[in-house]
Amino acid sequence: MSISIGDAQAIQHLKEAIAEGKRWYVALLEAIKLWRSPEEDYNGRHYRYLIDNEAFDWLLLAERLCEEVDGLIPEKEYINLFFFDTPPVELGKDEFRRLIGDAKYKSYLSYLYGILLEQFLILAVTEEVRKRKSVSGLVNNDRNVVDEAYQCLYGAIQTELLKDFRKERHYPLSRSIGLAELDEFTYWLFQHRIRRCDKSCVASDTKKALQKLQYYLELKAKLPHPSHSSSKSL
Repeated sequence: MSISIGDAQAIQHLKEAIAEGKRWYVALLEAIKLWRSPEEDYNGRHYRYLIDNEAFDWLLLAERLCEEVDGLIPEKEYINLFFFDTPPVELGKDEFRRLIGDAKYKSYLSYLYGILLEQFLILAVTEEVRKRKSVSGLVNNDRNVVDEAYQCLYGAIQTELLKDFRKERHYPLSRSIGLAELDEFTYWLFQHRIRRCDKSCVASDTKKALQKLQYYLELKAKLPHPSHSSSKSL
């Protein structure tokens, strides 16, 4: 598949900016701003950067762009960004928005709230159901716990919702689901929940998801970090 002019310009900018001595992470965000394609096939893999024309997975595009400058990015910094969600340069919200552009930043927020936080909300409610069953002395069957969590959030069990999603999108039925489809399904669930809940319920759910995310970040901060270890060489 040929690369569009806009995407080629993004790649060229990334290479030239790094060659001129600019921090690779800053150059990467500038290249993301220039990128145009919402999805593409590259090296035998399908990349979908924009889900439902609304939710922008900037890290997926960042991963794709980094393939174009393989060998020019310090390995530790690369691993820290893509495996530990730790960028090599701490940027404020306004600076990050300026570098990737207003349109992509708005779409990134849709991904943040519609996919990432939705996943944490599902996790939080699933744990609430499991804890409630445990306190009541009920058997904690994982399938039943998940089904009850989905019923609470979306009004139906997970398998029924996935079937409805695939029917609506004209996707084939399958016993498995890939990461790209899972993100799309999660965003569909988010929209479904927003439609069926009142504003106070949505606000409460958002708060619950943010608290779960914060707990995860605090827990992650306590874990050993590869960049802090002198016994492991990358």
